[in-house]
Amino acid sequence: EVQLVESGGGLVQAGGSLRLSCAASGFTFDDFAIGWFRQAPGKEREGVSCISSSEGSTYYADSVKGRFTISSDNAKNTVYLRLSSLKPEDTAVYYCAAVARVHTVVAGLSPMVPYDYDYWGQGTQVTVSS
Repeated sequence: EVQLVESGGGLVQAGGSLRLSCAASGFTFDDFAIGWFRQAPGKEREGVSCISSSEGSTYYADSVKGRFTISSDNAKNTVYLRLSSLKPEDTAVYYCAAVARVHTVVAGLSPMVPYDYDYWGQGTQVTVSS
């Protein structure tokens, strides 16, 4: 059974930091790139960052570049997203998702289109207070 399980969300003050984790199981981790999306109430799901550890490549949306850092621990089949210098507008449910590398090798890691992703986690809430 394929599973992506996010953790690490919570309530933090503006300027603070969080580290989100995405633990993957049930598929060959090296065959997929892992992305983080977020969705705020009333807004579309937005691609935030993506990593393909096999290619050693990453992508960041302009809105988070310089503040968020994505990393991967292949031994643990886990991807992390470090959120720093958080702003109230970062408040959203954060989802991790997996996209087959056969897609990203051809199309690249961006743009991050939700439709392209094969597997999704249940999401973790991040709330940034001002």
